[in-house]
Amino acid sequence: MQYEPIKRSLAGVFPERLFVRKLFFFLLDLLLLRSWHVRRALRNIARDYPGTASVLDAGAGFGQYAWRMSRMNEKWSIRAVDISAEHTEECRRFFTAAGLSGRVYCEQADLAAITWSDTFDMVLCVDVIEHIEDDIGVFRNFHRALKPGGRLLISTPSDQGGSDVHASTQSSFIDEHVRNGYSRQDISARLEEAGFRNISISYTYGVPGDISWRISMKYPVRMLNISSAFWIILPFYYMITFPFAFILNTFDLCLRHRKGTGLMITAQK
Repeated sequence: MQYEPIKRSLAGVFPERLFVRKLFFFLLDLLLLRSWHVRRALRNIARDYPGTASVLDAGAGFGQYAWRMSRMNEKWSIRAVDISAEHTEECRRFFTAAGLSGRVYCEQADLAAITWSDTFDMVLCVDVIEHIEDDIGVFRNFHRALKPGGRLLISTPSDQGGSDVHASTQSSFIDEHVRNGYSRQDISARLEEAGFRNISISYTYGVPGDISWRISMKYPVRMLNISSAFWIILPFYYMITFPFAFILNTFDLCLRHRKGTGLMITAQK
């Protein structure tokens, strides 16, 4: 299942006008459960940085998390990087139009090749590392890029059904993933090997979150991979399903999960 073409089409549905792009980010925040978990984790970390701070949004995509962080603290300086030149240019135009080009810097970069040292107070990496073969190399780059005591926040699929894989004979729901998910022990060991300490890992997308993901993401993406004509049906589909997804997301955020298809990880240099 190809996800990147759907993302490009989705971006095309929302023109780059400032208000429409902000509306797009607002809808992503409402619909995507990982945004709910990331927002909460960011709020917790933000308490440690009430003043100035330098933040790396590693794999910025559409730029929705860089946009959120720019609003969380006006003293933060944010560098939003992505391997896609298209995403980078779209983000640059948006943040310039929003009057934030002096605080949010957009740059095309391969996370496996970044060379910053002792530069950032925080690195955010949301659903990116599962796309990268040399994950330990990227973790080492993050560790080097952080200042001493700096914080890393990662969201990624787990091995408990992440990428919709529940058996060794199954393949990832998303073709662009190079791994189906991490166990808590595996990713903790990899982060320790890269030099991180104070590693905390919790499950996201428990039972309610998994159901929500299926009705709000999996089934629509499958439909759109069949035919682009489903873009016409999609608004009506979400009018029916979103109230249920919203309730399920709320339960997933509030409950503590013994297992789940996602992982939320924090670590410190």
